[in-house]
Amino acid sequence: MRLRLLMLLVLLGVTTAAPAQIAIGINVSLFPELVRVPNYPVYYAPRQHTNYFFYDGTYWVYHDDDWYTSDWYNGPWWRTAPEYVPDYVLRVPVRYYRRPPAYFKGWPRNAPPRWGEHWGRDWEQRRSGWDKWDHRTAPAPAPLPTYQRRYSGNTYPRVEEQHTLRTQKYRYEPKDALVREHVRPQIQGAPPPAVRERQLQPQREDAGRDMREREPQSGGSGRDVRERDQPPRSVKPPAQKSEPAVQRQRPQPPVAAPPREQQAPKSQGKDGGPHGKGAHRDPGGEPMRGRDKEPAKARDKGEE
Repeated sequence: MRLRLLMLLVLLGVTTAAPAQIAIGINVSLFPELVRVPNYPVYYAPRQHTNYFFYDGTYWVYHDDDWYTSDWYNGPWWRTAPEYVPDYVLRVPVRYYRRPPAYFKGWPRNAPPRWGEHWGRDWEQRRSGWDKWDHRTAPAPAPLPTYQRRYSGNTYPRVEEQHTLRTQKYRYEPKDALVREHVRPQIQGAPPPAVRERQLQPQREDAGRDMREREPQSGGSGRDVRERDQPPRSVKPPAQKSEPAVQRQRPQPPVAAPPREQQAPKSQGKDGGPHGKGAHRDPGGEPMRGRDKEPAKARDKGEE
């Protein structure tokens, strides 16, 4: 049962670390008037009594020393960590904050807030260069989601309806990497890719541990499970067995030995005749001793 539940959570992508919506005490009853900040791809709301902006398809509010984001003009809102706030939002000059915090006092109105001084050296090192840019290279602002004007009061959509309406009526895709990879997944209820991978890893390990624990109950050995998990192997046809060499080779006829009489004697005695083991034998098996001398004596008599 536990294994099935864990596998279901992995498949559905359900995680416990998804950020929750937050009530920040801001009520925007109608679609706000949004005016572009000169030379910036950012809009601000001059008639709102809060620090209200729109950038790269997302609403941004700076309230009580925190940044909040939303897909819709009246929330719900999600808190965004300072390291994920885009550069162009941070670069908006102090004068466009309709309700600036107390520590903004004394800072130049036409310059961005001193975020490095406020958030510390660690943040400034991670976001080095955030306040250095060429106004001529600023991207074009995202189109305003004016379709939201028709939704207010009782017709303002519920959370589960907002994403569907946005998908149908607002086809803009974020260009800023921080918005695309961190802010949008946060608003949609899913953590960023790196966080999601870290969250799923323990679940995968638990699922694998449960599978290993269940192996003895299934009656199969660990080797059987490993073999099932392996991809199918290509099966080679069995090699044809070769016939024994004795069957392939035809029997050769025996080589006839040369006649014994034609072989030279191995040794001779003092009289030049054969003797010992090398003496010639007649067909009856008796040694041919003295017989080879008789023809020689007959030849001598004939010559006389």
